[in-house]
Parts: sequence; structure tokens; C-alpha cells
Amino acid sequence: MTYKEARVYLDEMSKYGSVLGLDTIRGLLRELGNPQDDLKFIHIAGTNGKGSVLAYTSMILSKAGYKTGRYVSPTVISYLEKIQIDGKWISESEFAEIMEEIKKAIDRLVCKGEPVPTVFEVETAMAFLYFKKQKCDLVVLETGLGGETDATNVIKNTVCAVFATISVDHLGVIGDTLEEIAQTKSGIIKPGCTVVSARQQENVRLILRKKAESLNCIYTEAEPEQMSIEKEDYKGLTFSYKKYAHMQNHIAGECQRENLSVALEVIESLRKLGYQIEEGAVRDGLDATRWAGRFTCLSEDPIVIVDGAHNEDAAKKLKTSIERYFTGEELILIMGVFKDKEYEKIVQILCPSAKRVYTVDLPNKERTLPAEKLAECVRDCMTEQMSVYAEKSIGDAVAKAYTYATEDSGKRAVIACGSLSYLSEVIRCMEGCV
Repeated sequence: MTYKEARVYLDEMSKYGSVLGLDTIRGLLRELGNPQDDLKFIHIAGTNGKGSVLAYTSMILSKAGYKTGRYVSPTVISYLEKIQIDGKWISESEFAEIMEEIKKAIDRLVCKGEPVPTVFEVETAMAFLYFKKQKCDLVVLETGLGGETDATNVIKNTVCAVFATISVDHLGVIGDTLEEIAQTKSGIIKPGCTVVSARQQENVRLILRKKAESLNCIYTEAEPEQMSIEKEDYKGLTFSYKKYAHMQNHIAGECQRENLSVALEVIESLRKLGYQIEEGAVRDGLDATRWAGRFTCLSEDPIVIVDGAHNEDAAKKLKTSIERYFTGEELILIMGVFKDKEYEKIVQILCPSAKRVYTVDLPNKERTLPAEKLAECVRDCMTEQMSVYAEKSIGDAVAKAYTYATEDSGKRAVIACGSLSYLSEVIRCMEGCV
């Protein structure tokens, strides 16, 4: 099987639908010898910040000498970045080899009358099998959606259950209220593991703490207010947090204060469990961490930033970052959103401060809100000074925004936001501009 054939086979999985629960992936993993049972995990759930916490934590562990697997969802640059070891993506040949083994297992299941796994279930099984074959010391695992019934939650050996910021998203899918969403996400906590959480709303905190206590888990909450910022701009920050002094980080944005404090509390929890992680590894890990689509600077003249803010909470933090870093610049937005998101709130938060807004269709044509409909939503809250344009392509939006920004270089900033799903296209288009 070639890589292309493996991708085609995986795409075909989507036509079979899904069966609620974990029975299907458990059946697939059983056919594969339950590779996940030979691995140890740091399991991360949350609404915003999971990817950044994963990036910091896994890079620090790699710098400390632990062979560290990463399972990422969603991807930004390449599909292959979904499965990584020590920051290196799985190769096309490795992907094809693992997929061939997975296909044989699925064929056996189908012959027994078992359901075909979903795409995410297959990807998750692939990651477990790959990490086992590569003999990873630890795997940092990001949930796909929710927690309790997420395909990643078949694991048993959770060393640390981690919660990034939990807010309202995927309403009706994993819960109808914030409390229900938190309860679903708390399902990743396993008996006796350590639990680390971002600073949460009180009702969310109570749910997580109660679940942790019921399973005899030590619960630690990050304290971002103990972080002192020594230097900060749109390219990153220098900070101190508790005993960690003068640390350098190259991912900017308001939300990174929270994400960094969570990652450092995870590292402290691991140290208490006996993992050898020196301060130098922490320093080197943070300095080396890069994470595409999280307030990522693509150009400094003019300033072009891409950020995956896709819900109300993330939009508020993005707005704070824009106000902090670009007080004197004229704001130009490129925006694409999914129609099943609360996009009106994103628009209401971000667009009133913009001079121009270019709306685009996302690559996923089934889920995208058409650019013209998004433009209509923007017009509902626009000021007299604002202009909005529904573009035919992402490339057109990038080219027009960049050209307009260069007309008054140094005084205009371009921000592409609304979804992670189209940022790879923005990045590719920008390569033709700079």
C-alpha cells in the first residue's frame, strides 16, 4: 500500500457512519493486540489551548530525554503532523505501512459482522500502534471531541489527565450546558492519576475536582496570576512562573499565559512522580516550541498573523492580544467559519475594531458558512469606517489583504482567524507574497 492509497482508503471510512461509544475502537485495538496498553499517557482535554499545552509539554519531555509521542487534532500544515515523535512527523512510508496493518484488522472485523471504524477511530488506532512500535516512553494525547466517549479514552495508563480552558463549544454534541460539557470532558480522569487543570470557571472547577477526588487523584490548578511578564510582543514573551525564572516562549497571545502555566504544572506533577526533568530541559523545551496557527507571525512588514480562534472564548482572548500588541495599527481581518459554530459571537467580538474584513469559504464545503453569508453577518455590526468583502477564494483574500496592508506599511496588521482548518492555505498563499 502506498501513502496515496492509504489516504484514499482512510477517506472511504467516512461513508460508513459511526456507532456511539467506544466498542468499535476497542474491537479494532483488540485485533491489533491492544498497543495502547503498553504505553503511558498524558491525556489532554479542553475547549481552547489543548494543542499549545501539548506542544509545550511534549517538547520539554523530549528535551529531558524521553521519547515522546504526540497525537494532534486538528492539523494545520500537513496531515502527517497528526502523529509525531519528538516533534518529527510520521513519514509517508511509515503511515502506509501502519495503515496496511490496520486495514487487515478491519477486514477481519467486517468478516465477523462488526461495524467499520470511523476515520478518527482509525487514526487513533494508527497512532497507538505506531507509538508502540517506536517504543515511546510517554505519549501526549489530545482528545478529538469531548472526553468520556472520545476514541482516545480507551487508554488505561494515564499518568496525568490535563484540562485546558473549558468553555462552551460543540453544543448539543457533547453537552447542552457548560456543566454538561465539563462533565463529559472529566471522563478522561482515571483512578489514581494526577490531574492538572487550567484556571476554570467555578462550576467547571467543582465538577473536575469532585471527579478527581472520587477517583483518589491529586488535583492541581494552574495559577497564571503568579506569572510575571518581563518582555512581551506579538512574537512571544519572556516570563517567570514560580521557580522557573526568565523563560523564553515564542508563541504569543493572551491565552498562552494560561497554557504555559498549565504545561509547567504538568511538568511539576511528573517530577513528583519521579520523572527526571531538569530546569534546563524546561528552558530548552519552551524555547524550541513552535505551534502553527496559534497567533503565528507570517510576516513582520507588514504584520500578518494567523490564529485559529473559532469560538467565543478564543475570540475574546484574540481581541485582547490584538489590543495589547497592535494599539496603533489599522486592523485587517481575513475570516472563515464553520456554520455549526456560534460565528455571530465571533464576528461581534472581533469585527467592530477592524477597518476591512475579507470573508472566505473554508475548504470543508459541507460545514463552511458561505463567504457571502458571513459578510452579511459582519455588515450587521459594521461601522461607517469598515469595509467588508466576500472573496471567491482564500488566495484572493490573502492577496488583497496583503496588498492593502503594504500600502501603508507599519501601520496595518492582517489577522486571519475563525478556524484552524484553512490556515494552511493562508500560509501557502503568504509564501507567494513575501
